[in-house]
Amino acid sequence: MSLPRLAYGLGLAGLLPQIAVVAVIASGDPFGRYTALALGYAYAALILSFLGGLWWGLAAKADAPPRWLWFAAVAPSLVALASAWPWAVGLAWPGPSLVALGVALIAALAVDQALVRAGLAPAGWMALRLPLSLGLGVLTIVAGIA
Repeated sequence: MSLPRLAYGLGLAGLLPQIAVVAVIASGDPFGRYTALALGYAYAALILSFLGGLWWGLAAKADAPPRWLWFAAVAPSLVALASAWPWAVGLAWPGPSLVALGVALIAALAVDQALVRAGLAPAGWMALRLPLSLGLGVLTIVAGIA
């Protein structure tokens, strides 16, 4: 059984906030830029942490999940928190933080693929995760370098 169509539709709708962020940045509006960057950072960190929650749920549902999965499930929240360090210590913000989150979102595909190989992800998992992680990751990187 594959994931319901609703999951794909809602998942793709989840790209809209970051598309709006990039659009505001591209518009050149100096007043909207800061807000867009802040919201883009918050959204990317939130979704990265959400991925960890998904993985935690898959581990909790499994009869004997691999030990690595518990660690992988906690890592996204820690990476999201660590991505704040440049601006937390007065360095450039938010470019490096957004790029780090974008790279982490794309790298999360390795865990998703491992879940499929271990038989822990539902059918259709990568068909959902691939466009969402690549899409949000690339949009977040673009926001960070724009």
